[in-house]
Amino acid sequence: MAKQAVLLPMAALALVLGALATIPAGVRSIGVCYGMNGDDLPSASDVVQLYKDNGIDSMRIYSPDTDVLQALSGSGIAVTVGVPNADVGGLASRPSAAAAWVQSYVLAFPAVQFRYIAVGNEVVAGGRVLLPAMRNLDRALSAAGLADDIKVSTAVAIDVVGSSFPPSAGTFAPSAGYMARVARYLQSTGAPLLANLYPYYSYISDPGAVDINYALLAMPAGTVVVQDGGYSYDSLFDAMVDCFYSALENAGAGNVTVVVSESGWPSAGSDAANTTNSQAYSQNLINHVGQGTPKRPGPIEAYIFATFNEDQKLGDDETRRHFGLFNKDRSLAYPIDFVNP
Repeated sequence: MAKQAVLLPMAALALVLGALATIPAGVRSIGVCYGMNGDDLPSASDVVQLYKDNGIDSMRIYSPDTDVLQALSGSGIAVTVGVPNADVGGLASRPSAAAAWVQSYVLAFPAVQFRYIAVGNEVVAGGRVLLPAMRNLDRALSAAGLADDIKVSTAVAIDVVGSSFPPSAGTFAPSAGYMARVARYLQSTGAPLLANLYPYYSYISDPGAVDINYALLAMPAGTVVVQDGGYSYDSLFDAMVDCFYSALENAGAGNVTVVVSESGWPSAGSDAANTTNSQAYSQNLINHVGQGTPKRPGPIEAYIFATFNEDQKLGDDETRRHFGLFNKDRSLAYPIDFVNP
């Protein structure tokens, strides 16, 4: 997960009261990211049962862990499987490596409901390797007769977007010039773009400029924080998603769907990181995804980060180790309802 920039200048954050159009709620699509960088975490089979017990029907994992894939077999839980960043180059340079990857981690688990393959997670300098690796995996899936069933994409952070305010001005950053080619490739295959979006990091980068309720999806009904042409925004989450949609449109890939592959709020490690805010953001996100964004109304597919706290994560930012929705004993870290929000 990358720290993410504020999407709003201070002057734009004055509250402007107005009427928001009511968007009918659709079918929610919420999954949970299963990170495993922690001590004494439950077994893979126990985690799969945990998802089933809580009505969580989608999982994202960051590598093709065979214990997890075996536990998912026959579970009915759809999974997004990540290709670790260190492996992307090999898949890009050798089609045979991509074919072997599909054989070992997809075809070997016929009872797993695969949804996406995420080629890397926030790959730096992805222009050299992302597209070749994605093409090779797509070809391997096509050879196996699975190209229509499993879509290949990559997970990116908000920093691939350069211009980001207002949302309609979203464009991919010059430093991520490869993203236009990736976007057009995704459009050709019918795959979504996976985006890791964290309003928390935008908030803490300048808490005086961002209303915390705007970051928590908790603005009072009828409040407009940003008016962008005909679109009214009352949440930073929606602004981030629509910024990506604008960037895709500006890259000539306006038919690509955005899947929010990570989003969450830490429960410890900073003044804003506490269980109250973490619970509020997680539940509000679950409640929100059925209605979509001002630019793209309709259900959003989103994944909350993460199943457990991960105390083995490296880095000086203590918050990275405190995103867990569940404790190690599989109890909820705070009250949350995935099924009946």
